[in-house]
Amino acid sequence: MGHTVIRNAIVFTIDASNTIYPNGTVVLCDDRIETVGHSQSVSIPPDATQVIDCQGRMAVIPGLIDVHSHSSLLRGVTENLQLLDWLPRYQLEHRALTEDDAYYAALLCYLESLKGGTTCVMDMYRFMHRCADAAGQLGIRVNLVPYAADMPGKDFFETSETNRQLIESHHLSQNGRVRVWMGLEHLFYCSPDAFAKAKAYADEYGVRIHTHSSEQKEEVEAVEQHFGKRPIALFHELGILGEHTAIAHCVWLNDDEIKLLADTGTAVAHCPTSNAKLAGGIAPILEMKQAGITVGLGTDGNISNNSLDMFEEMKFASLLQKVHRYDAAALNAPDTLRMATIDGARLLGLDHEIGSIEVGKKADLVLVDIWQPNLMPLVWDEGDSNILWNLVYAARGANVHTVFVDGEMVVQAGRSTRINELDVLQSVQAQTNDLMQRRAAFKATLTPVVA
Repeated sequence: MGHTVIRNAIVFTIDASNTIYPNGTVVLCDDRIETVGHSQSVSIPPDATQVIDCQGRMAVIPGLIDVHSHSSLLRGVTENLQLLDWLPRYQLEHRALTEDDAYYAALLCYLESLKGGTTCVMDMYRFMHRCADAAGQLGIRVNLVPYAADMPGKDFFETSETNRQLIESHHLSQNGRVRVWMGLEHLFYCSPDAFAKAKAYADEYGVRIHTHSSEQKEEVEAVEQHFGKRPIALFHELGILGEHTAIAHCVWLNDDEIKLLADTGTAVAHCPTSNAKLAGGIAPILEMKQAGITVGLGTDGNISNNSLDMFEEMKFASLLQKVHRYDAAALNAPDTLRMATIDGARLLGLDHEIGSIEVGKKADLVLVDIWQPNLMPLVWDEGDSNILWNLVYAARGANVHTVFVDGEMVVQAGRSTRINELDVLQSVQAQTNDLMQRRAAFKATLTPVVA
């Protein structure tokens, strides 16, 4: 049993007290964190197989957690559209999608995520057994949520049955790094039977439920007009709200809906960049957090965000709340970093395993090279420092040097240790060229979200 030692680093534990070790050491044993503390008080185990001396030039943070994403081979191809106009064009990809498309899309997106310091992703896509293959190849931790729908004309999505099969074949596979959720597409795509099956299978297999809601004002209005109720009330009536459910977006919530989510223990995946880019709006994050709702951060995927950089997501999440309220103190950097780490882990039901640097937890860690122009100089003033604030407001994925998942170094000096990146990118480009040709045949079949 060998040990890996990371020493002389600035360690941000994100524990309950937000403990920071200005000159810290973290000792890993296999897939777990064995010790964390001040370097002068932590000895190097005699059987250490690897010692990384950060020389005070690296910050160590928990692996970032993207709690809502959609893998895709496409980015920058469906632009300048609001959600209800964007969705039919987005679905052209799914009409043409193959298993190979899904594999290379996941490989591309998980690679970008890992290189940017994201060690765990909640991915909502299709043919997700191939996404599991991509995750296994790269070593990333994933929560797989099949797009499931059963309304007429939506037969190009997954079904409750294929979702169940994925649970049986892949849940807790790859040493527990792969978990499978029950997924539901939008209310207009899923019948009450789909919701009932999602709840029944989630209960039967002990898994969680994930869906979208209230992303755009016009979407909420359409739901009210069609169903006679607002989306969150409908979810409650359909029986899916609860401590094992996470809902993405939740931009257009009223006070009653916030209370209902809080009372049922339902979590929210906040996707600020995508919500802004699709002109959805600014979610009431502070109101949700004040009500006790667990809120994690998500990118929403490269198809709507264009970027999977969780450092960028942190900055955008914080700035949107500040400018929306004309309050420079709203959603500060420490709280935002918690949203991208321990709060995301709590949303996934994994806060006992990941999300902070604490003894006994999984060794999912990121070493950020802070000896870079965009993060310098380092300032210490009576025990306080500018480093945490710069991690949220100045850092970017390109500053990530080393990434550990389950104690394994999966990124070293900014490069994957498991794959030949050039070969992967060449394959991704060829697959995308083929997808675009197949996708073109479906352009005449655009159908609105609400008939």
